Amino acid sequence: MASALIPLIPFPEAAKTALADTQLRRNLGKATQTIRAKRAAVVDEMDDWEELREAGRALKDRVLRHLDQYLLQLEESVQRAGGHVHWARDAAEATRIVAEIAKSHDAREVVKVKSLATDEIRLNDGLAAEGIQAIETDLAELIIQLAGEHSSHILVPAIHKNRSEIREIFRRKLADTEDLTDIPADLAAAARRHLRQKFLTTKVAISGANFGVAETGTICVVESEGNGRMCLTLPPVLVTVMGIEKLIPTWQDFEVYMQLLPRSSTGERMNPYTTFWTGVAEGDGPQEFHLILLDNGRTHTLADQIGRQALHCIRCSACLNICPVYERTGGHAYGSVYPGPIGAILTPLLVGVEHAPSLPYASSLCGACYEVCPVKINIPEVLVHLRAEVVRHYQATKGINTYAYAESVVMKMLAYTFADRTRYETAQKLARFGQGPFVSEGKIGNLPGLLSGWSTMRDLRPVPQQSFRDWWRSRNEQ
Repeated sequence: MASALIPLIPFPEAAKTALADTQLRRNLGKATQTIRAKRAAVVDEMDDWEELREAGRALKDRVLRHLDQYLLQLEESVQRAGGHVHWARDAAEATRIVAEIAKSHDAREVVKVKSLATDEIRLNDGLAAEGIQAIETDLAELIIQLAGEHSSHILVPAIHKNRSEIREIFRRKLADTEDLTDIPADLAAAARRHLRQKFLTTKVAISGANFGVAETGTICVVESEGNGRMCLTLPPVLVTVMGIEKLIPTWQDFEVYMQLLPRSSTGERMNPYTTFWTGVAEGDGPQEFHLILLDNGRTHTLADQIGRQALHCIRCSACLNICPVYERTGGHAYGSVYPGPIGAILTPLLVGVEHAPSLPYASSLCGACYEVCPVKINIPEVLVHLRAEVVRHYQATKGINTYAYAESVVMKMLAYTFADRTRYETAQKLARFGQGPFVSEGKIGNLPGLLSGWSTMRDLRPVPQQSFRDWWRSRNEQ
């Protein structure tokens, strides 16, 4: 089964196509700016926001240090509460488990809560191959499913669509929608009519998980529409696919994440629908619960000392909404279920940089993503780290690249020069004499050889005739 994480088209090519779509840029600009403003307002209300961010980071770091212990504790807790736990090494194994559960209940349809983990493993396609139809119940997920497209945003999968485009999709795909308007309430009502019967008749529901509590076995799903709660409570069988990094140690840790997540994702103080369940309870909700713990590259990522911080991610999408690159290209350009800055690091980490070598370069390294991340993932640091991994992979598989080799030599020479004051000042003097042929109208705009490509789009200031140290020494000599 092909992974939904491996981009089919390199980012530069996909981004070029996206940039040509002016309607897409308008849709994205309006949506991301609105969410950014809401988030900023509710975050500014919190005097201890930075302390909460640090607490969120520290908790996630502790989970990753002791992941093996917490996973076993979670398994024991879920089983004690009457649930069943399955371990899936990859997408194929997770899909097989879900299909077997559905078939054991003669289910040819399943309803789904919005879930990035199931998108990651292409669960809908895998179930379809087994003769099982997966019905998305999140409004945005339903829109892109009916449109035959893929998500373009972690939080708002149909962010690239405006309401007129949504109305046309509903008119083509849903019954009794000939007179449908593009008023949001009417669009939501049309989706509600389509889904209500599915909630009441479908035997099996599938969800992801925002958090799993090792201490109690409690699973948490956070959503905004209420469709998730219908899925989580009405069908008699519930299957949850959860990435192994989604653990938190104790129930009390929710006091940190229930403040960080809603504010960072939807710009709300409290999420409209937050559902917790622990195993099964007779006569209340699903009577059969299965938890699938998904690896799919996560243990490989855990082994990367710099990259592992990507596993801290709580899928809030704050980094997407602040990113100048994402705002202009949209999510489809990343070619992965995880778009934006977090996708630019998480995707290569999960599948290997050889399968997504362009994504670590899909950033200006402005650092805005790090500033808004509620669990303090240093995305620019990981991007730079992965760019080095891409170069190393290229050299190992295709030999020495002239430009990469030259850059490496130059950087080593600069490091040697900058490490000693005398060498640094000598280099400054040599640069003053050597820059003469390249200075024109007070700037250096044309460098020779391998540097010509770099200077085509950039200008440099000339090295000044007197450095600050020279000026300071002459001042003291007077």
